[in-house]
Amino acid sequence: MVEPSNVAIGATTSGLVGIVAASLPSSARVLIAADDFTSVTFPFLGIAARGVTVIEVPLADLIDSIDDSIDLVAVSSVQSANGRVLDFKELSRKAREFGAKVLIDTTQSCGWLPVDCSLFDYTVCSAYKWLLSPRGVAFMSVRPSLVEALIPHGAGWYAGEDIWNSIYGSPLRLAKKARRLDTSPAWFSWVGAAAAIEFLADMDIKEIYEHNVNLANLLLSELGLPPQDSAIITLDRPDAELRLKAVGVRTAIRAGKVRASFHIYNNENDVALAVNALA
Repeated sequence: MVEPSNVAIGATTSGLVGIVAASLPSSARVLIAADDFTSVTFPFLGIAARGVTVIEVPLADLIDSIDDSIDLVAVSSVQSANGRVLDFKELSRKAREFGAKVLIDTTQSCGWLPVDCSLFDYTVCSAYKWLLSPRGVAFMSVRPSLVEALIPHGAGWYAGEDIWNSIYGSPLRLAKKARRLDTSPAWFSWVGAAAAIEFLADMDIKEIYEHNVNLANLLLSELGLPPQDSAIITLDRPDAELRLKAVGVRTAIRAGKVRASFHIYNNENDVALAVNALA
């Protein structure tokens, strides 16, 4: 459970990750996963020129690669390319053992996968995926003890302690908690996001998880494939995207494979439609 006062708002994942990256000392060593979504990795790779060392390893080796030389681990909770789900508890345990901080991108999990964000030092999330929101809405939770160590390089009037008394002139007077990192919201996007998130908040996240994963595994089973236990699955069939598109099933090509996702608006009829198209 993360308290709202420990959450900052922004517009994009990379913008919020960039705050963490820009606040690292030049001696920092950052561990990332190979082939992770670049909104997580580019902010750190982009500061390598000033001395920050970025170590990239296969996702399967990420947790075992944490040692006392690592200052920060930055990784997605669920891989965008193939839906692989991270072992959150083991990552948190290993990082604590060696004193490494952890940044988790929950864009591909928040809204269907139960995640205890309080396990991590920073979590970021763009809401346009599983939170069913317009683009231009993103969140970052920050462990309270780390807030003041982050450089508020995007600070503006909306980050002020008293917003309407922070719109003109010096001195700097930012909020004392995570809101000091806020950027002015894209108003229309947030109107849509508020309605979507309130809708999802009334639902049981465990029920959403079971619904989504059961549909994904059902499709795989009907195709004679093993379960992937994720709401995001991949199919390694060259003609799959075209055959699915022909019957109105929308998928995407990611890392050379067809990626399909299931959420609350899908049902077994969608699975049957996909199975028939691929038969």
